[in-house]
Amino acid sequence: MAKKPEEPPKGAPAWQSTFADLMNLLLCFFVLLFSMSSIEVEKFEAVAASFSQAFNIFDGGEVSFGEGALIGDGVSQLNELNIYVNSMGMIDDANKSKTKVNEGEGDTEDTQKEALEEQLEASEKLAEQIAEALEATGITDQVELNFTSQYVQLTLQGAILFDSGEVVIKEEAKPILDKVGAILERYAGGTIEIEGHTDNVPMHGAKYSNNDELSSGRALSVFNYLIETTTLDPARIMHTGRGEYMPVATNETPEGRAKNRRVEIRIYNPLSPIY
Repeated sequence: MAKKPEEPPKGAPAWQSTFADLMNLLLCFFVLLFSMSSIEVEKFEAVAASFSQAFNIFDGGEVSFGEGALIGDGVSQLNELNIYVNSMGMIDDANKSKTKVNEGEGDTEDTQKEALEEQLEASEKLAEQIAEALEATGITDQVELNFTSQYVQLTLQGAILFDSGEVVIKEEAKPILDKVGAILERYAGGTIEIEGHTDNVPMHGAKYSNNDELSSGRALSVFNYLIETTTLDPARIMHTGRGEYMPVATNETPEGRAKNRRVEIRIYNPLSPIY
């Protein structure tokens, strides 16, 4: 007697059930990841349009956008979408930062220009007051006056203050320094800087071995004299020797070398950063 043919088992094969469970778990996993992110509908719509037009990465996958929800069957699409959104955010932030920087640069330039103009006006006003005081005391011929945005400068020729190669102030120069000291007491409320300068003629057989030492010694002599004869605060006075390195005239002629041998006294205005 012939055997009855075996009937195929009812229902889906076992492997299909396992595979379906795995897909459901993967779907739940990625939906959970997506639900934890912050979504902006307008940005995602723009992203979707860009992808559709330029990259076409949604071909073969159904996608819909709702109120903060994305439904689809492309796992790789989620990864690419996340990368694209992040890159868009970084580019947008970079563009905003660049715009702010550019705007800030313009504002900074305008602010610096205004500050420089204010400082120059302050120096000019201070210079006018000091010029009147120099004229009133009768020493305009012995003291040269000029100014910058930072300070007003009084220049005394070295021949007026010192003998050749010496740092001791001449007796006939002391009345001039007394009048300069009175002006400093009246108008110098902040930092004062005293600089000594020389020509480029080398020192031979003198007390000082080079022009650096000579210029420093002369600046120090003027500093000490002003401290002894005025009420100026020593803590607000700087003194330095600049040697032969900052000439104001040529060292090829006696007249030029005489101009280079000088002492400069700078009165910084109230708007100067080092006031």
